[in-house]
Amino acid sequence: MANEVLLEVKELKKHFDLGKNQLLKAVDGVSFDIFKGETLGLVGESGCGKSTTGRTVMGMYNRTAGEVEYAGQNVHGMNEKERFSFLRNMQMIFQDPYASLNPRSTVLEIISEPIEIHGLIKNKKELKKKVHQLLEDVGLNRDHANRYPHEFSGGQRQRIGIARALALDPDFIIADEPISALDVSVQAQVVNLLKDLQEEKGLTYLFIAHDLSMVKHISDRIGVMYLGNMMELTSSGELYDNPLHPYTQALLSAIPIPDPDIEEQRERVLLQGELPSPINPPSGCVFRTRCPLAQDRCAAQKPEWREVKKDHFVSCHFV
Repeated sequence: MANEVLLEVKELKKHFDLGKNQLLKAVDGVSFDIFKGETLGLVGESGCGKSTTGRTVMGMYNRTAGEVEYAGQNVHGMNEKERFSFLRNMQMIFQDPYASLNPRSTVLEIISEPIEIHGLIKNKKELKKKVHQLLEDVGLNRDHANRYPHEFSGGQRQRIGIARALALDPDFIIADEPISALDVSVQAQVVNLLKDLQEEKGLTYLFIAHDLSMVKHISDRIGVMYLGNMMELTSSGELYDNPLHPYTQALLSAIPIPDPDIEEQRERVLLQGELPSPINPPSGCVFRTRCPLAQDRCAAQKPEWREVKKDHFVSCHFV
């Protein structure tokens, strides 16, 4: 893995004003870097702010505060022309492969559209050739180009979505829960496809998911989010072997182990209570209402995001 930082996210916040003096703190001060050629996995329960982080990083949402820098460029400080060319480098794969594809367009039209908008290939014959190549790259064949999205299975539709994301030859792809709408049998195929494409094309990924076992399979490093905050960030192996934050420990203990003898003997870390509302998050540490280690200090003071050992960052007073 190269040490060249491609994306820097510093103290990123995205709050939504709901009116009546209510503020939804979807992302509340998240910081991380992504190195060129690596995959950073972002995990956490539903509603923790993972997808909002991805969309704010890409500039689909305006940030409330903080900085996002891509290859030294301020993502939220671009004019329209700069943003247009920037979007060639950063693309997104969406969660629902049916909702994200236009049902009235053929696969050829869907994949051609970004290429035509950016004026990359003007010649119709060349454009068709490019689309056929992209379909083959994602494990489909050129005959699929003239069909419509409803004629495909969920896994095939997601492959079309991946082909569309690759159409502009980007360097960086945000994969927003790209496997959660798919059958379990198909999930591994799509993850393996993404890994192969990364190797082949030198891609960098932000891979957002809630399935920790799948994230381990594809990620170099993993960040764990809870209620708009980053709880822990380290390499994939280190996170699984040595989770330091109580929330990470609870998430990992919920993953079933295929060996029934080990599964029967191991202790589960059960979290108390419900996930609090991001409209009214707990004071201090947002995890304290469900944390087995919580003390008075946790309510009074938000824990510092710090490097507790080399390349292992945690937000907890007691680690």
